[in-house]
Amino acid sequence: MENSEISSTILNCISLSEPDVHKSVALLKQACLDSGFFYVVDHGISQEFMDEVFLQSKKFFDLPIKEKMKVLRNEKNRGYTPLLDEMLDPDNQVHGDYKEGYYIGVEVPEDDPQANKPFYGPNQWPSDDILPQWREVMERYHNEALRVAKEVARIIALALDLPSDFFDRPEMLGEPIATLRLLHYEGVATIEFTSDPSKGLYGAGAHSDYGLITLLATDDVVGLQICKDRKAVPQVWEYVAPLRRGFIVNLGDMLERWSNCIFRLSTLHRVVLDGKERYSIAYFVEPSHECIVECLPTCMSESNPPKFPPVTCSAYLNQRYMDTHADLSSYQNHTKVGSD
Repeated sequence: MENSEISSTILNCISLSEPDVHKSVALLKQACLDSGFFYVVDHGISQEFMDEVFLQSKKFFDLPIKEKMKVLRNEKNRGYTPLLDEMLDPDNQVHGDYKEGYYIGVEVPEDDPQANKPFYGPNQWPSDDILPQWREVMERYHNEALRVAKEVARIIALALDLPSDFFDRPEMLGEPIATLRLLHYEGVATIEFTSDPSKGLYGAGAHSDYGLITLLATDDVVGLQICKDRKAVPQVWEYVAPLRRGFIVNLGDMLERWSNCIFRLSTLHRVVLDGKERYSIAYFVEPSHECIVECLPTCMSESNPPKFPPVTCSAYLNQRYMDTHADLSSYQNHTKVGSD
């Protein structure tokens, strides 16, 4: 196992209550040039409520598999994702990620024309009889996390020499594709599923996130690793320590395209656990469906022309999800039988 040889990295910490915005911008710029990861604290979400969200997440994952499969991920990527559903690093993994998850998006009624768009529509919810208050807690957290994400986006805008409200516009984060994902990495049941990079076995394979930014809340179990230089041979991986009362924030691939690579290539990260059970809550923030992701005017010049062609957010995300998730038809028999 390589884990014992992996050191921990040191990340910048940005306080959202810091009165000196120039300090926050400088810290973010440095993080974007170094690792693409940083901590955010003083975000306004109480630890008491965070503890409740984690408790409710655990209650869902403790349900029998037949109950969880009743809300299996649909074509809108809403609902439950079973163990091995996702394979983030097919070149190096021997099977899918040894984690289960639950997607919760922006709630859009089925009869709303917006529901015809990818990633929009009604969410799937566990029965109130089984998990009372579960939906209420998750919807509140979704709203709170979006507020925090927008505050971080304002600092990012300033770091790119843009107006602070650049990402607040309707075509940006005014009508975002914002997705909450609960994650549970099981304790090792058999030696076959022990995380071991040398054997291609991971809690989550190496990947970069798709969108603008990701807010990650974790329990106190260490498992997240980052690779600051994906081109290095061999790659060097470092642990990211959990931070109580704070978020681990990382930049996504879209920000690399927007910034024309002024902000570093979206950082590879993975989860390696050595048999420990772990819970985390990721909040992925992308702009609206029609948003054209293209080089920002402050990030191009005659000597640094745009490096990527324009692409709509919706088209880009659709392809990334198709590349990494199992085909839903593979679950047809399982959902019919409802087996344990």
